[in-house]
Amino acid sequence: QVQLVESGGGLVQPGGSLRLSCATSGFSFSRSAMAWYRQAPGKQRELVAEISSGVNTGYLDSVKGRFTISRDNAKNTVYLQMNSLKPLDTAVYYCNARGVGSLWREYDYWGQGTQVTVSS
Repeated sequence: QVQLVESGGGLVQPGGSLRLSCATSGFSFSRSAMAWYRQAPGKQRELVAEISSGVNTGYLDSVKGRFTISRDNAKNTVYLQMNSLKPLDTAVYYCNARGVGSLWREYDYWGQGTQVTVSS
């Protein structure tokens, strides 16, 4: 059974920090590109940060310098460290895994999301 479970969300004041975690199982985490997306009410889901199965990373321009994505292959977990949070960061944050399995079968898995609310 494939599972992606996000945690670490919550209510934080502007300027504060949160660390999101996505614990996974049921697929080859180490061979998967991982990403964090977010979706605010009434808005389209957007890519926030991504990390390859190697060392490459990419970020949404508005979070560069504030957010850091990382992965721990031994724990099958991807993280998103969020600093200097702003009210516009308020959204449900989703974990995503993409890759190619046996017989070149592509997969694209999603977690259920974790709420991040930045408000005073």
